[in-house]
Amino acid sequence: MPQAYRPLFAHAGFRRLLPALAASDLGDGMSVVAVAWLAIEIAPPGQSGLLLGAALAAYALPGAAGALLFGRWLRRLPAGRLLAADSRIRAVLLGCVPLAWATGVLHPALYVALLAGSSVLHAWGNAGRYSLLAEMLPPDQRLAANALVSSSTSASIVIGPALAGFLAAVVSPAWLIGVDALSFALLAVQVGRLPGAAGKAATAAPVDADRSAAGLRLLRKQPELLGVLALTWFFNFLYGPAEVALPLHVTEDLHAGAGLLGLYWALFGAGAVLGGLAAGALRRFPLWPVTLGIVAGWGLALVPFGLGASAAVTLACFTLGGLIYGPFTALSYTLFQERTPAAWLTTVLAARSAALLTAGPVGTALGGPLIALMGPRQVLAASGVATVVLAVAGTGVWAWSRQRTASRLVSARSPE
Repeated sequence: MPQAYRPLFAHAGFRRLLPALAASDLGDGMSVVAVAWLAIEIAPPGQSGLLLGAALAAYALPGAAGALLFGRWLRRLPAGRLLAADSRIRAVLLGCVPLAWATGVLHPALYVALLAGSSVLHAWGNAGRYSLLAEMLPPDQRLAANALVSSSTSASIVIGPALAGFLAAVVSPAWLIGVDALSFALLAVQVGRLPGAAGKAATAAPVDADRSAAGLRLLRKQPELLGVLALTWFFNFLYGPAEVALPLHVTEDLHAGAGLLGLYWALFGAGAVLGGLAAGALRRFPLWPVTLGIVAGWGLALVPFGLGASAAVTLACFTLGGLIYGPFTALSYTLFQERTPAAWLTTVLAARSAALLTAGPVGTALGGPLIALMGPRQVLAASGVATVVLAVAGTGVWAWSRQRTASRLVSARSPE
């Protein structure tokens, strides 16, 4: 085991939390295939693309609304309780999907509604996850912990989709969503057993309007945080259409089944695991060059889809895309943890999650009409080209900002 990870496993709370997080990640990894495949199965004729986009958007977008609507009450809760509350809601509502399917009442509208309800606290649950890590561990261990947790998510994309693709040929994908619900039930139980998770945290104090305004001012004083947030928003937005297009590319262009879709995501996850673990083993990165390189690399990995490349070639590109993307999440969260005061961390991370939750689902919802207009293969390629353009534009802004800062420093040091 790399030296950077060894201290984490000497921490009893982290040792208890990691397996529960991994279980919920595995459930979500299976849902990458199951949610999309079930939408295709129950969609009315000729509407599979629209329902697929709506289902994937519903699985995430309401979390942004939840971050705004419930902030007055949820800001008062410590990180552990936020994570447990999100897990309980997901367990109950996702668990209703297989029950509705088994009883024959899973109408597309009900399916979208259950997915939407399950994600309503997602921003707060995600903020609670990384705030809990920041509370449990000293600052010099946070990058390694973030990398390990984000690599757990990536590893679930290796195992989950491949397992779901295999099982979808035997059982309905509705039952796989039920397994996801069970994994969140286990996470809720385990978080509740952590010592102090329900009561201690700087974030447990009430947050009034003045403190909220101060939190916004804090973000405005951190242009680096705002820059990373803006870049990540557009990155996720441009990824959204690709998430809708890939399942339809498999079924319509390649005439294959859920097994191949699972293989795409499994190979992507394998690459992301390696990339994420490499990030955690290193102490420092030049933030902007690495981040912009990740964005450009992912975009280039999608371009071969539009060139009519074979499945073998695009599978290799998807694997490389995962390897390039791997460090992105750990780098982003570590920056926010380092630059945000502890008393504000949950609130700031919830605002970050809320902002980002509007990106992918909006892009996903746009994916359905784009596929109807262009076709899945062309949408994948267009998403890649637009992502490369985003990286080029971000590089220009970053270079201009550095030049402007350097000019100010030279002016400040020059004698009058």
